[in-house]
Amino acid sequence: MSTIKLLNRREFLALTGRTGGAFALAVSAPVLVASSTVEAKALEQDGKQLGVFVSIAPDGSVEIICHRMEMGQGILTSTPQIIAEELCADWGKVTAVLGNADPAYGNQGTGGSASIRTHIEHTQRMGAVARDMLEQAAAKRWGVSKAEVKAKAHHVVNMKSGDQIGFGDLAQSAAALPVPDPKTVSLKPKSEYTIVGKDVSLQGLEDIVRAKAVYAHDIQLPGMLIASIERPPVVGGKVKSFDAAQAKKVAGVVDVVRLKDRSYPVQVFPKSGVAVLATNTWAAMEGRKKLQIEWDHGDNATHDSEAYKKELVAKVNTKAKQVRVVGDVYAHEFDPAKTVEATYTVPYHHHMSMETPAATAHVRADKTTVWTGTQSPQWGKTLVLQELGMDPTNDQDKVDFNTTLMGGAFGRKSKNDYTLEAVELSKATGKPVKVVWSREDDVKNGFYHSIAANYMKAELTDDNRSDHWIQRVSAPPIAWIFDHNATYLRDMALSLGFADVPFAAKNMSFENQEVTTHVRTGWVRSVGNINNHFALGSFVDELADKAGIPTHTMWNNLFGDDRLFNPREEGFEGYSHYGQTVDKDNQDYVLDIARFKAVLNRVVTEANADESLPEGQGWGISVSYSFNSYAAAATKVQVKDGVVTPLEMHTAIDCGLVVTPDRVKSQMEGAMIMGLSMTLESEITVKDGKIVQSNFYDYPVSRMDKVPPMFVHIMESDNAPGGVGEPGLPPILPSITNAIFRASGTRVRDLPVNKVLKV
Repeated sequence: MSTIKLLNRREFLALTGRTGGAFALAVSAPVLVASSTVEAKALEQDGKQLGVFVSIAPDGSVEIICHRMEMGQGILTSTPQIIAEELCADWGKVTAVLGNADPAYGNQGTGGSASIRTHIEHTQRMGAVARDMLEQAAAKRWGVSKAEVKAKAHHVVNMKSGDQIGFGDLAQSAAALPVPDPKTVSLKPKSEYTIVGKDVSLQGLEDIVRAKAVYAHDIQLPGMLIASIERPPVVGGKVKSFDAAQAKKVAGVVDVVRLKDRSYPVQVFPKSGVAVLATNTWAAMEGRKKLQIEWDHGDNATHDSEAYKKELVAKVNTKAKQVRVVGDVYAHEFDPAKTVEATYTVPYHHHMSMETPAATAHVRADKTTVWTGTQSPQWGKTLVLQELGMDPTNDQDKVDFNTTLMGGAFGRKSKNDYTLEAVELSKATGKPVKVVWSREDDVKNGFYHSIAANYMKAELTDDNRSDHWIQRVSAPPIAWIFDHNATYLRDMALSLGFADVPFAAKNMSFENQEVTTHVRTGWVRSVGNINNHFALGSFVDELADKAGIPTHTMWNNLFGDDRLFNPREEGFEGYSHYGQTVDKDNQDYVLDIARFKAVLNRVVTEANADESLPEGQGWGISVSYSFNSYAAAATKVQVKDGVVTPLEMHTAIDCGLVVTPDRVKSQMEGAMIMGLSMTLESEITVKDGKIVQSNFYDYPVSRMDKVPPMFVHIMESDNAPGGVGEPGLPPILPSITNAIFRASGTRVRDLPVNKVLKV
């Protein structure tokens, strides 16, 4: 089935209770309850909650509620796919249900490529417990031991007689059984997988294709007002005065409301401003154009991104705070003849998801209801409760926080500023209000990837390695939005492809400069890996060029011998492991040099990146580790008459266990397109504190005619799953600029490429 349903826990249990004989698995354990009781108990598993429900109806249909948010990445398919595998269900009888904000689900934040890699075992055990109970019920009915029965293909089979009973026929008796300890149930061996690792029909795809899927912009309520907001163009700016007389003359405009001022730190709160509320979107936007506003732009009105970039470059070229030290590189005198030194810069970037933010709220005396597309529903609900002066713990039942599908997000929709705008305006007007963001609103009022400068210096050894390595980064920290005094990147940010470089150099220093921040920085797909891997991938190519060897050979030389690499044990105590637990008993997410080499070799081989090419063409490669996955890229370009033309792009990924291959492929293809855009032609610039760009015409996403043939190579692996949404992006940028150098001799260190070449 491919119908998407949006339900909260109570509605889900009520739904399963419509038909006698069903059972439902509740959140944390899971727990089976007879549908007639219409309630679920929560049993914690090592203090973590599974975050999904499973219901099996008498007709055998299975409904699974997914606690992670769907934004096109396919988690609404992959999470149910994992459960259905352990359940031994027929995928054709499974329907996904998108869960709303509820603390009983555990962490619902959907970001950091974490939905599979941090929840895999708990999700598996949800299906395994259900299977175990169905097998118990069948064994009891046949009067045999449980060891004599086995779930297969939506039935439980008597292994001696060959008799079988369908899941639907066992639902009622299974619901009456005690719930086994999730730790005691066995998980299926991978050799028996029939669903995980296979491409399946995507949940909700038919609704999306037929325009029946519901997104935040689609919400319609009786008496609803549409709001379009003029926000301060400079972060920290405020309204000094405004005149709404002409705006109120526009037919359909009902009201004009000044939003309250917000103080530092900016957090993920709205920027304030003036809202025009109307009976339709056109009237709201036309009325907004006629507002006359005088702004107090505040202290950030002098921010200029080009001047600021020069400051970052100057800072990064001086010694700074050391965050990881190996040996003593500063005791060494570098030999200029063997040394490469370079500075790389990446501009501000915007998420540019196809669907702009939108949210609807209806604030009433007894209940507030919200509809929004968000990556962080529980955080959003907490913010709404706080906005209304309520207790986030004790007043949960006073806010219904409904989630919708998202048409892309890339980190932008983890911030609920647009949701809070709808709540504030509904409270002010006493009516349901939908806040709609235009494309211009989205581009000019985002949370941007930090502009950054990275400095690299290394001396080659006689055998084309390096034993003396200096690396620095200078970038405004995301932590600033939460702490106005933050001036350094935190350890988590420094863990993103910077201080975790796994090279075997004997003397290394990784350093971070102190900077000021002037725009709202935020999580953009791959975060600091974007600039850190652009610098690293470019620099390794420069070292290879100086040494006169292939770039992949230089990578392998720098990696050294195959080994497990834990940055915490090699000078970087604050390394985050992307949130994973790593200790002597759990080495699943320690970096593995052999896997780096294997994924790099795979992309070089598949792309034939060592081939001889005509003059004006070149291959570029790079490799990276992020979000517990290994990814490599190879790009071929042509540079003719100063014009860059991409000819072919390849990526390879080792993300451990693959749940849905088609979704991995689509994420990698998306990463190639996004990387192409970032590298060649897109950037956010700031003048007088204001974002200059406003739409696709001046912040372009690569069009179809500029995207070459793309190829994705997925490594087979029995390793623990890594992330997929973000790891594909980091190696793309340097693979393109390295290819440009090989084709033309032009080394691009300051992105985007269109500053020096036509694209």
